[in-house]
Amino acid sequence: MNDPNRQYPTTKYAWYMVGILTVAYILSFADLYVLGLLIEPIKDDLGLSDSQIGLLLGPTFAIIYATMGLLFGYLADKKRRTWIVAAGVFIWSVATVTSGLAKSFVHLFIARIGVGVGAAALSPCAMSMISDSFPREKRGRPIAFYSAAFSLGVGIASLVSAGVLAWAKAVPEVSLPLVGAVAPWQFTFFVVGLPGIFVAAIMFRVREPKRQRTPGLEIKPRFDVMLKHVFSRWKVYGSFVAFICLMTICAYSQGWNAPMFQRTWGWEAQQYAFVNAIVLLAIGPATANLAGWMNDKWFAAGRHDAPLKIMIIGALIFVPTGIIAPLMPSPWIAMGIYAINTVGIATTMATGVTGLMNITPAEIRGQTVAFYYMVISFAGLFLGPTTVGWMSDNVFGNEQLNYAVAIVPAIYGIPILLLSGFALRAYRGELARQTAD
Repeated sequence: MNDPNRQYPTTKYAWYMVGILTVAYILSFADLYVLGLLIEPIKDDLGLSDSQIGLLLGPTFAIIYATMGLLFGYLADKKRRTWIVAAGVFIWSVATVTSGLAKSFVHLFIARIGVGVGAAALSPCAMSMISDSFPREKRGRPIAFYSAAFSLGVGIASLVSAGVLAWAKAVPEVSLPLVGAVAPWQFTFFVVGLPGIFVAAIMFRVREPKRQRTPGLEIKPRFDVMLKHVFSRWKVYGSFVAFICLMTICAYSQGWNAPMFQRTWGWEAQQYAFVNAIVLLAIGPATANLAGWMNDKWFAAGRHDAPLKIMIIGALIFVPTGIIAPLMPSPWIAMGIYAINTVGIATTMATGVTGLMNITPAEIRGQTVAFYYMVISFAGLFLGPTTVGWMSDNVFGNEQLNYAVAIVPAIYGIPILLLSGFALRAYRGELARQTAD
C-alpha cells in the first residue's frame, strides 16, 4: 500500500501539472492524426500510393516513437522530466510544421521521423510525474483525464482539417510570409504544429514533482532491471498489454476512415472530419473521465483488478462495432456505430496505464511506461494502418476500402478477447503476490 510519509505536491498544483501535460498530449495526437485526414490531397500532390501512405501512418512513426521512447523512459527515471517533455513538445511541433513543406515522399518521411522523436518524450515522463503526484487510490482520475487527450487531439485535428479543407474550395492556394504559396493541406500542418511551441515554453517552467520510492523494495532504475522485472512476470504483463495493443491496432487503423467514407459513401474529407470531430469531442473525453472515476470507485471498494476489468469492457464494445461500422449501407449509420466504438476505445485507453502503474515499482516506472508504449505503438502503428493499406492494394481493391478497414478488428480482436479470463487471473495473482510481499 502507500507510504504515509511520502510527500506529494498540493492537489491544486498536481492537477495544474496534469492539465499542461494533457494539453501537450492533445497536440501530439493532433499532429499525428492530421496526416490521415489529408490523405487524398497529399496523394494527389505528391503522387503517393495507398501502401506509401500506410507506411507514413504506421511504421515510419512507430519505429522512431517506440525506440526513442526507451531512451526517454531511461532519462525519465533519472533526469528532470519537465525539461525532457518541454524539449519533446518543441521538436515534434517543429517537425509537424516542416511536414507542411514536404515536396516528396522522402521529405514527408523525414518530417514524420521528427514527429516521432519528439512525441516519444512525453508519455514516459508524464506517467511517471502523475504517479509521483497522486497516491495509488487517487491515480485513476488524473491518468484518465490525461488519456482523454486521444479523443480531444483527434477531434481538434478533425475540426481544423475540416475548416481548412472547406476554405480551400474558395481559396485553392495560400500565400505565407517567407514560405510563399502553399496548398491547403500544407497550411493545415502549420496551423496544427505551431501551438506546441508555446506549450513547450510553459512546460519548461513547471515544477518537477518529488520522486517516490516503493516501500520495502530496493531496485535500481536501470533498463536491464526493468526488463528482468517485466519478463519474469511475462504472463501478467503480456496478457495485460495485449488488450491495449488491440485498442491501438483498431484505433490507428481508423486513420483510413476519411478516404473510406469518401470512396464508400461519397463524403468529402471535410464532411467526415467535421462529423468525426463532433463525435470524438462529445463522447471521448466524457467516457475516459467516467472510466477513471469508475476505476477509483471500484479500487476504493477493494476491487483492485478494476483497471483491467474496465479495459476488457471497452474491448467488448470496440471490437464488434469496429467490424460492423464500415459495412453499413449509409455513412450516418456507420458514424452512429463509430460513436459507440469511441466509447469502447476511450474506456480501454483510460485505465491502461493506471493498471500498469499499480503493478510496477516506482523506481522503474518511466522505463516501464516507455517499454509499454513501444510495444503498443509497434503493434498499433505497424499492424493497424499497414494491414488496411495492404488489404486495400492486394485483396479487396482500392474502391472497397471499407472491407479492408472492417477486417482489422476481426482478425486481431477475436483471438485477444478469448484471453480475458487468463488475463484477469494473472493480474489478480500479481496483486496478491505484491500484497503478500
